[in-house]
Amino acid sequence: MTVQSDLKKAIAAAEAAKGTYSMAAESTEDQTAKQKYLQMKADMDNHLMFLNNRVNYLCNNINLNQQQQEP
Repeated sequence: MTVQSDLKKAIAAAEAAKGTYSMAAESTEDQTAKQKYLQMKADMDNHLMFLNNRVNYLCNNINLNQQQQEP
């Protein structure tokens, strides 16, 4: 496996977790639990931003490296 494929799997897992937290927040009437689920959803947004930025960085650098190696 490549780093990019590992990152894409992590992105998919984070998106699934974010959806789960969102549904849990909507389905509970316990305000303390709702706040915690919403905070965990926000944490997933931060994780997703980091992971997506990392994928973009790798893609851009791979393209740069390939262009530099071409004669």
